[in-house]
Amino acid sequence: MTARTRQLDAGVRTAMQALSAAAKKGLGDPVLTELVAIRASQLNQCAFCLDMHVDIAVRKNGESPKRIALLNSWREADDTFNDREKAALALTEAITLLTTADYVPNETYDEAAKHFTEPELAHLIASIVVINNWNRLMVSRRIEPGGPAW
Repeated sequence: MTARTRQLDAGVRTAMQALSAAAKKGLGDPVLTELVAIRASQLNQCAFCLDMHVDIAVRKNGESPKRIALLNSWREADDTFNDREKAALALTEAITLLTTADYVPNETYDEAAKHFTEPELAHLIASIVVINNWNRLMVSRRIEPGGPAW
């Protein structure tokens, strides 16, 4: 196996952190933001981001460990997640798995649009894109849970 750089350019890090903050600020729901980050991180198999966002969701935002445990099968956990959360999670999956479907289904986008204002939807999409970028940065650099990210 070849050596991988663990360094992340300070300018890239600063830009990513600013984009993350801007996306989250416009969404306004810290629990939903963390659910989206966790679900994308599950799909991308990013242990570093999973560890960090589960901790933030539970410890900082008071999310229940039960809901976190059921997040991977949110469709089958009928009453565990509300319709707004389900729409956000479906959109998260569609955007995260874009390479397998080649597009975000109209039904998925339209359902999300029912539950979010246009500015909120723009911030939700930005949040999904940002966590996917973070996942790719951490996975490709082999950053382990709890390890140094920079």
